[in-house]
Amino acid sequence: MSVSVPIRFVYFILLAGLLAGCKKNPVGTLTLLQVSVGEVALALDGTVVDGVPLDRSITLVFSQPVDQATAHTAITLSNGDGPVAVSLAFLSGGASVVVHPSGPLRSNATYTLAVSEQLRGTDGSRGPVYAIQFKTLVEDLQVVAIEVDGENKGQDNVLTDIPLELQLTLRFSNPVDQASLEKAITLTGATGTANIQLGLASDAQSVTLVSNASLDGLTKYELRISDALVGAGGERFSGLTKTLYTTLDPAPKFPVISDEELLTLVQRQTFNYFWDFAHPNSGMARERNTSGDLVTTGGSGFGIMALIVGMERGFISRNQGVERLERIVSFLETADRFHGAWSHWINGNTGAVMPFSTNDNGGDLVETSLLMQGLITMRQYLAASTPAEKQLIDRVNVLWQSVEWDWYRRDGQDVLYWHWSPDKAWVMNLPIRGWNECLITYVLAAASPTHGIPETVYSKGWARNGEMRNGATYEGVELPLGAEYGGPLFFSQYSFLGIDPRGLSDAYADYWTQNVNHTLINYRYCIRNPRKYVGYGPPTGGWGLTASDNHEGYSAHSPTNDLGVISPTAALSAFPYTPDESMEALKFFYYTMGDKLWGTYGFYDAFNSTQQWVADSYLAIDQGPIIVMIENHRTGLLWDLFMSAPEIKDGLRKLGFDGPKL
Repeated sequence: MSVSVPIRFVYFILLAGLLAGCKKNPVGTLTLLQVSVGEVALALDGTVVDGVPLDRSITLVFSQPVDQATAHTAITLSNGDGPVAVSLAFLSGGASVVVHPSGPLRSNATYTLAVSEQLRGTDGSRGPVYAIQFKTLVEDLQVVAIEVDGENKGQDNVLTDIPLELQLTLRFSNPVDQASLEKAITLTGATGTANIQLGLASDAQSVTLVSNASLDGLTKYELRISDALVGAGGERFSGLTKTLYTTLDPAPKFPVISDEELLTLVQRQTFNYFWDFAHPNSGMARERNTSGDLVTTGGSGFGIMALIVGMERGFISRNQGVERLERIVSFLETADRFHGAWSHWINGNTGAVMPFSTNDNGGDLVETSLLMQGLITMRQYLAASTPAEKQLIDRVNVLWQSVEWDWYRRDGQDVLYWHWSPDKAWVMNLPIRGWNECLITYVLAAASPTHGIPETVYSKGWARNGEMRNGATYEGVELPLGAEYGGPLFFSQYSFLGIDPRGLSDAYADYWTQNVNHTLINYRYCIRNPRKYVGYGPPTGGWGLTASDNHEGYSAHSPTNDLGVISPTAALSAFPYTPDESMEALKFFYYTMGDKLWGTYGFYDAFNSTQQWVADSYLAIDQGPIIVMIENHRTGLLWDLFMSAPEIKDGLRKLGFDGPKL
């Protein structure tokens, strides 16, 4: 017998069965499937895994997404010292949790990554508790920071401006072994090993060095940490050497005097080079303090101008100055000459040429110009009403009128040539073109009453039809003439010991602007100190790049040829152009560096604090401009004298110059 069942009853039975099945299923289990640090997988069974990297995050992969709120408290990291600060990131919808320690893990340390019972899945599921252990790599011990007065000096190999009362902190990547400290760390200067105390912080990762006595100012020290140092966990240290340069010692090395007294002192002391150290026979200036009988033509021209300052300032009497000038003129009248021009170097006893180089054994027109600049200035200073002085005036005129400036056009070219030799002829082949220190040569050549040159030699040869113009901006200052950054500072000094640039201009430049701007570029470059040399700029006040001796020999220093060498003559001979900056430099040279830099004839030629080198030399061409340009800054004396010469006025006007003294 068959029974008929309504279709809606069947549906009811099936639905009830489904509902009953759902009520019987339990909540799912949250399972940790995998944990890794970088590429290293960790064991979930409690086994300690070795060799875990120090700088990788920890990734946990779960069977399903986790509840982020519970994860932040349930997932922790710790070591033997306690909890390690971490941050969490969630990937794959929350099924992967990335643990980021706040810093690199410690070397050779055991860590525990814990997952507590508080962790929930997003569906409310929970899983077992985990305690996953691992041990980090044993890496070399490293210095991670060097701090001086709380400032991290970074990882540079050279650290500057180290205070004389040293307190330096070394921070290591791991705790260090205290027993190895004393024999591993030394601080050594030029005078030997410095007396320092070492202190180890409670975490054993920081070591403080304190000097028991003040370090020497502006001095190089070597901080050495040898490989005898080891970490507390046996980590090796490969050794480290850092070069430290202390800041300057601000204590004045000499009694502080007024600025005017200081200027006079510098002029008087520097004057001694041309007075006490002049060649005894010729009265000429020796090239340098080791030159013996070798005297220099251009440097003697500077020395003659220094004689004027000496007489005016009372360093010597007028009679003494005139007697010295008479000796110099007598020597020059009989010394070797080449179409009226003297050689660069001359034997002070015999007057014979001493070759400057293999092919430079004849007339040097530029050196002759620098000498004649001094002689004409002296001629203008002498009194025609005094017979002895009138005789010297006449003799200087004979020397002046016998220089064959036009011969040095080399067969009538529209340019002057620097050298000529009776046996080498023009082999030096050096035309004199601007912009550099040789403007005085063209002015004198144009001014000569006997062997003058036409204006075209100046415009085509020297000015190169305007190609000597620059017009670019360096260190925020426009440079009218010359090469990049202006070149060494003697370019704006040698010709202008006599030529007064104030208000002087021609078709190519305003020469006061040229010289001031050239000097400012040099100054600002040194203050900026892009090559990080020691002794430049603040707080030292050191600046000034020009030709001078250096730690390797001799070079024409400039911003484009910067070897870390400061030459006092550069800033001091720039006094007319940058009086404030030059006074700052002078006080640094004298008061701060004076115990190293000040000597019998004024300031030594140059110094390089980075190389811990100070010259023991004096050069006539560097000492002379110091005296003369300081005087031009103070009184304008040499400018007034040279510019009062009628031939000089005529020569400048002939070349197209205009100015208040013309």
